[in-house]
Amino acid sequence: MTDSIHRHAGLTIAAGSSSFAAAARLLDPATRRNAVLLYTWCRHCDDVIDGQFLGGPGRAYAGSPADRLARLEEQTRRAYVGPPPDDPAFQAFSEVSRGVGLPMSYPLEHLAGYRMDVEGRSYGTLDDLLLYCWRVAGVVGVMMSMTMGRRQSQTLDRAADLGIAFQLTNIARDVVEDALTGRVYLPRLWLEDAGIPADRLADPAYREPLAGVVARLLDAAEPYYASARLGLSHLPLRSAWAIGTALDVYRAIGVKVRRRGAAAWDERVRTSGPEKIGHAASAGVGVLVSRHRGSALRDPTLWTRPV
Repeated sequence: MTDSIHRHAGLTIAAGSSSFAAAARLLDPATRRNAVLLYTWCRHCDDVIDGQFLGGPGRAYAGSPADRLARLEEQTRRAYVGPPPDDPAFQAFSEVSRGVGLPMSYPLEHLAGYRMDVEGRSYGTLDDLLLYCWRVAGVVGVMMSMTMGRRQSQTLDRAADLGIAFQLTNIARDVVEDALTGRVYLPRLWLEDAGIPADRLADPAYREPLAGVVARLLDAAEPYYASARLGLSHLPLRSAWAIGTALDVYRAIGVKVRRRGAAAWDERVRTSGPEKIGHAASAGVGVLVSRHRGSALRDPTLWTRPV
């Protein structure tokens, strides 16, 4: 059974995220196994809420989004207290959560982020949005840090920073696609400043001001990327290399979005295979250099995880 779960998890990350799959290859085998198992659960939860399969169309789930979320919460709790549900994603989650000792509060906090989507939450300010980013991505960074054997508070803070930066980049890249499904993540006050009606975000007539708002969002992501980079020295060497590669690959997506301006949403922004190899090489050098630097204090002005 365990072999089949691991095969399922490997196929899930390969199909669900080429960026994270590439970075995961740099991890040592035991850490890679745990990270991929955790990713499988996260991907499954995302798909169930959105009615997707591996981030794309192709699967229908019974019940309303609220019903599906309640089911995910119940299944997640079951994975902690008894035999896991008969689902590969939850069998994967049970193995990693018990093996690593993940506190139940973290996966439930992650599911609370999906509740914000289910409830159609809007975000007036950047701080409002950062709470969402923490729940759907920052807490995943914290759990990933635990799979790497690092549970110190300062390390978890940096891991949360990286997840937040990733999510801000995701929002920037997918802003038009999200708007077409009725989801608006950009701070409402920013849209008002730019003269963009929230219900017209996907309208090509507003692409120029939208590019300005998205550039502002990418600016907001930069200090979180910088904070996460300073935390790489807290991780084991191979884990630091893998996470540094993921950081550089994902940040490069934001750089491309910014450069394309109003044309950023004509097609989905990606990083190519050769670009990923280049980022892996540069990240490896950066990680080695970081081992010879002293540890820096985290910027106290950054939004800080609540748990």
